[in-house]
Amino acid sequence: YGGKKSEIPQGNFRRLPFDHCSLSLQPFEYPMCTPDGIVFDLLSIVPWIKKFGTNPISGEVRKQTAGKYHCPVLYTVFTNNSHIVANKVTGNVFSHEAVEQLNIKTKSYRDLLSDEPFTRQDIITLQDPTNLDKFNVSNFFHVKNNLKVLDPDEEKAKLHPAYHLKSTNMETRETLAELYKDYKGDSLLAATMVEPKAKKTDKLNAAHYSTGRVSASFTSTAMTPATEHTADAIADDTVRYSYVKKKGYVRLHTNKGDINLELYCDKVPKAGENFIKLCQKGYYDNTIFHRSIRNFMIQGGDPTGTGLGGESFWVKPFRDEFRPNLSHTGRGVLSMANSGPNTNKSQFIQTPSRSPHFVLLWNSIRTCFTP
Repeated sequence: YGGKKSEIPQGNFRRLPFDHCSLSLQPFEYPMCTPDGIVFDLLSIVPWIKKFGTNPISGEVRKQTAGKYHCPVLYTVFTNNSHIVANKVTGNVFSHEAVEQLNIKTKSYRDLLSDEPFTRQDIITLQDPTNLDKFNVSNFFHVKNNLKVLDPDEEKAKLHPAYHLKSTNMETRETLAELYKDYKGDSLLAATMVEPKAKKTDKLNAAHYSTGRVSASFTSTAMTPATEHTADAIADDTVRYSYVKKKGYVRLHTNKGDINLELYCDKVPKAGENFIKLCQKGYYDNTIFHRSIRNFMIQGGDPTGTGLGGESFWVKPFRDEFRPNLSHTGRGVLSMANSGPNTNKSQFIQTPSRSPHFVLLWNSIRTCFTP
């Protein structure tokens, strides 16, 4: 009438098979029923109850719609003043009143839901309103000692200055947002300053002094805060060379005969290692003494034969090793040749006689060997 569309006929009888869910109207997989015998599928009824909180057939509202915990036996809502206990065997939680009336007084220690046997010692008190010390947060060990377990995301967030701003007004937030949008100082600073990676220490290379990061971070705002003292790492060469206690020996073959060299590896280990390693890999093979000054010295060790070439075993020049008791005080003393302080490479010199003035000529006491 009046153009009204017909609705679903109310009088048509549609029978639901007994093996079908009353909500999805499909065959059930995990059946469950109400006290009235209405069958639902678990996968269908649970989302419905969470969203609507009603019986989809009768429309009745659940007794508990606020999402609060309650006793499964007495259906009393748990509050901050409720006496709550748990069964250690089954893990089920009840009000103390239900356990006391149905288990303790009747001396029937069987779980009120699963009917599993248990003892009185299996009853755990979760909340007792007469014993409030259990919930005194101020007495918790981790609260008194300020102990926290932070996830990696929170650890990363703490590095940002905005993390420590607990409460800010709208004007401050807008100002900071505009600042971080245009400010490029952090990126420029990060491009020029790369923090060296911390070297791991062990019983061999751990120094008796710290890295000094705690005091440095305390006095400088440019450094990342540090609160733990860590032992500094001794250089690898220092650790290795501390075990060198003997001298090294090298035989130098020339077209005029052989020269036996004794290297003071126990006193100048860096130069000794460089000379021995270059000899081992054949770096000096087929080279010449490119420079010879009569009654003064002879110089070699340059593969190019020009006096301008050569490199150390580590490619880069290594620093001088000053030893006041080592100098050209006798015949045949061998030492490294360089072009200035800390420029030792592969070239070496040998003096045919005592040359104390050699020290003055090169303005330093050089790394010396002896034949």
